[in-house]
Amino acid sequence: MFRVDNIEELLSRLLKLGAELVGEVVNYQNIYRLCYIRGTEGFLFGLAEQLGEQTTKDVLENS
Repeated sequence: MFRVDNIEELLSRLLKLGAELVGEVVNYQNIYRLCYIRGTEGFLFGLAEQLGEQTTKDVLENS
């Protein structure tokens, strides 16, 4: 999984280069936008864009 700043912009560039989106971009608890892509070499990569300042760790600590 790689943290990115702008998942939509990066996806646009990667898809033009032959990468394939696996599934869809999902919103995880309004903390992250996540997706998986398959590169032209066949490797599977995860991308994560943090939304705001809150992290999953913050949510778990306040539960």
